[in-house]
This record gives sequence, structure tokens and C-alpha cells, in this order.
Amino acid sequence: MASAAEQMASNISWGAFGKAKELQSRILFALGMLIVYRLGTFVPVPGIDAGALREFVDAAQQGAGGILNMFTGGAIGRMAVFALGIMPYISASIIVQLMTAMVPALEQLKKEGDQGRKKINQYTRYGTVVLATFQAYGLSAGLQAADLATNPGFMTFQLPAIVTLVGGTMLLMWIGEQITARGIGNGISLIIFVGIVAELPAALVQFFELGRSGTIGGAVVLGVMVMVVVVIAFVVFMERALRKIHIQYPKRQVGMKVYGGESSHLPIKLNPAGVIPPIFASALLLLPTTISTFSGSQNSGIMNTILAYFGPGQPLYLLFFVLMIVFFSYFYTANVSFKTDEAAENLKKQNGFVPGIRPGKNTEEYLDYVVARILVLGSAYLCAVCLLPEILRNQFAIPFYFGGTSLLIVVSVTMDTIQQVQSHLLAHQYEGLIERSKLTGKNRAKARKRKPRR
Repeated sequence: MASAAEQMASNISWGAFGKAKELQSRILFALGMLIVYRLGTFVPVPGIDAGALREFVDAAQQGAGGILNMFTGGAIGRMAVFALGIMPYISASIIVQLMTAMVPALEQLKKEGDQGRKKINQYTRYGTVVLATFQAYGLSAGLQAADLATNPGFMTFQLPAIVTLVGGTMLLMWIGEQITARGIGNGISLIIFVGIVAELPAALVQFFELGRSGTIGGAVVLGVMVMVVVVIAFVVFMERALRKIHIQYPKRQVGMKVYGGESSHLPIKLNPAGVIPPIFASALLLLPTTISTFSGSQNSGIMNTILAYFGPGQPLYLLFFVLMIVFFSYFYTANVSFKTDEAAENLKKQNGFVPGIRPGKNTEEYLDYVVARILVLGSAYLCAVCLLPEILRNQFAIPFYFGGTSLLIVVSVTMDTIQQVQSHLLAHQYEGLIERSKLTGKNRAKARKRKPRR
């Protein structure tokens, strides 16, 4: 049976949206920030030969270049100020979260509430600057080595390029944080989402053109379209799947009345980590790809060996991708999205308990057991969605990057954003109901006062 919140959500209309002024301002703010991001992907880094860059990117579009272009919204293909994208921030987040789990001082800082979280976020920003500077230096050196700089030299080209690229990444990080705080949805995920969606029309036109010319068979085109629909339906189903743990609240007597005795449930998503594990895994796998794409013929023997085994579609690449997805699924769930110790403590404070399980430590161990088993299916689902299109893409030589990671990001971010919009609309409806109930109560009180006594 649907809950009251679900029934109210099903009755949300455009009229309710028109009255929710705060939600409208949040959506407009998020759209404005995303427009700024898209404009930044067309502002080029100074000192680059545009014609030579276009030829270089066209040659690198197969495989590695296509992957990088997808995650940066085409910025790296145009060598724009946002060419590094948001990946340095994501990589810094991975490092800080790993250190938080291993370093006692950072773990204690994490338990200090908002103040500790702000400090950890500051460390993440510092890490972003360091990683972005390292990547910007490698990128500028690779561009110069590939003869794409109009005026080569460290002071004349590399230093301005490094400052521009690092500044673009920090601006992009700020935009993401502002969208999360003052807009709607998760800012970082929305930036990646917009980058993927912006490049999708051109990729589809190229794909259908190759199908029309006969380069790719009609059966392959039809199969890819069917697979997209099936994967989207599968992702939606799995993202909505829940494991409900029965929660019981004891009865208590106050005077002559008995309170409590209700039962509820604790919902745990089949994939509590969401789209974060594939993003984190992709960020790590893109590091050698980024270095190789812009170092041209300057690659060392070690780098060539790494790329030979860890290139897109290679067995070790797929194996490492799977291991990273599984690792980050468990790691992110345990440390961020669903902390079993906090859930058990909250149940204990509310006098709730799982039938047959003692509150406190025993409940925490039971939740750990349930979450560990759920994540077997959750991580397997993520691996299947991310690897199946990857394998098919390499088998049928689809000429642009088409992967399950991009589909997963698009579908998951869309669902999460819609859910947040519905939550804001529900809150607005509740506020309206409370205001109407107060007005009704006041009118009734006035009517009683005006009623003449007999």
C-alpha cells in the first residue's frame, strides 16, 4: 500500500510547481550555472594553433579521445579552459575519502559534524589544486611536444596554459558546489551529466550516418538502439529496488493511554552508492589515457606497456574496471551513503529495534551483514551495465564512445534530480496544508467567540 507521501507525490501537478517559487529559483539558478559551464567549454586556452588541434583531436577521437571528450563535454577536444573537467576534484575526493578511512586524525575530524566536514572539504580543494596543476603541466607539455603551441616555451605558453586550466577546474568545482547548495540536484553529477548529453546529438548523428552509408550494418544499429532502451529500463528498475528491514517500536503507557507499538521499515537501496563507483573507477582509468593522448610520440616504454594492457576494451582494463567498481561500491556505501553504526544508533535513540535483534552493536552487525549481501547484487548490476556496452562497442567498432557508464550517469542523475524536485514540491504542499489548517483553526475560534449565548 502506498504511503501518504507517495500518494501526495503522485498528485503533484504543474499548478503546484507554479506556486513553488523557491523551487523555481533553485532550478533557474542551476540552469544558469550549467549555462556558464557550457560557455566555458568553448573558451579556448591561449596560445594554441586551432587548425593543428582540430586535426590532432580528429585523429585521437577513436577510443581514448572519445572517452576524454565525453567526460569533459567536448572541452578537451576544443582545448577550452574547462579541458581538465571535474575529474581532478573527483580524484581528490577519492584520495581524501580513502585517507579518512585510514588516518585516525581525519576519521576523528569527520565525526565533528559540520565543522569537521568543512575542514575535510577544504583538504579536498587543496588536493584538487595539486592534481589539477600536475595534470595541467602534463597537458601543456604534451601540447607543446605535439607542435600545437603557437609560441612554445615555459613562460610564453606552458605557464599561462597551466594557470588557465587550473583556474578553469577550480571554477568548475565552485560551480558544482553552488549548484548543490543553492540549486537542485548534485552539482558535480549534473556537470558530468550535461557534458555527456551535450555531446550525445553529434555522436548519434555520426553513428546513424555511418549506418546509412553502410559502414556499420543495419542490424548493429538496430541492436544498439534496442540495447539502449533495455539498459535504461534495467537501470531504472534496479535504482528503485529496495530491501526493507522491518522495524518495531515498543508500546509504552502514559497514564491511562498506551502509545507506540507501531511497525515500520528501514529502506536500503540495492545500489546505495548510486553512480559514484563508476565515476570514481573511470577517473582512475582515465589517468594513463590522459597522459598518453597528449604526449604523442613522447611516451616511454613503461607507458606504452601500460596502455597496451590497460587500453579501453583490453582484458586487464575490464578487470581493473570491475574491481574498482566493486571496491568503491562497498567503500562509498560504508563511509558515506549508508553508515550502519549511525543507523543503529538512531534506531536505539528512537526506541526502535529489528525483531529478534538486540539494539546497539548487534543491530549494527546485522545491518552490516544485510548491506554486504545487498551490495553483491548492487555491484554486479553496476559492473554489468558498465561492461556490456563496452564489450559490444569494441566487438562492433562503434566509432564514438558509447558506454554503460554514460547511460548509468544520465539515467541516475535524471532520477535523482526528479526525486529532489518532488521532495521540494512535497515540502511546499505540506507548508500550504499547515498554513490552511492554522487559518481554519483561527476562523473556527473567531466563529465561537461571535456565536451569541442563549
